[in-house]
Amino acid sequence: MKKIPTLFKRDFTNGGKITKDYVDGVDWVLNGEGVATRKYDGTSVLIRDGRMYKRYEYKDGKIAPTDFEEVDYDAETGKHVGWVQVGWGSEDKWFLDAIKHHGANPDKVTLTNGTYELLGPKVQSNPEHATEHYLQPHWLAESYPDVPTDFEGLQAWLTDKDIEGIVWHHPDGRMAKIKLKDFGLKRLT
Repeated sequence: MKKIPTLFKRDFTNGGKITKDYVDGVDWVLNGEGVATRKYDGTSVLIRDGRMYKRYEYKDGKIAPTDFEEVDYDAETGKHVGWVQVGWGSEDKWFLDAIKHHGANPDKVTLTNGTYELLGPKVQSNPEHATEHYLQPHWLAESYPDVPTDFEGLQAWLTDKDIEGIVWHHPDGRMAKIKLKDFGLKRLT
């Protein structure tokens, strides 16, 4: 999964806070060409050809695992983003637990190819309040047809939402995002 650009530019001289200026290349969001969906707060997962992969990031100067598949590189931050296959180690037990929840066999994952969000009691301190570990398909995320795209309108719209944020999806695969924390907001619970 490529790194999804934030809708607004960041001011790295001011702690990376967002500005009211849009990043380059998001005119499609402003033109209403995409669908706004819920951004879940978990861990990205890729199911591809019967195998499960987890998102993996590392910075320049570090060594990637031998099975790392790079998808994106951010020269500004020096971050490499990509996938590594989920294994049988203790560090992967919540991924395996989620696969079992879906009735799949960890040796041959039978879920639809695509990206998912791993959610559950032991993932990211469980801000989604999940009672068990499961995979939320990104393509089935709740959509929001009424999301404003201007700075003040978006900030006001997000103020009373108990979600991590919004991801806009263009039909050609482009995406853009915004998180509550980009505005200094916190989830309700």
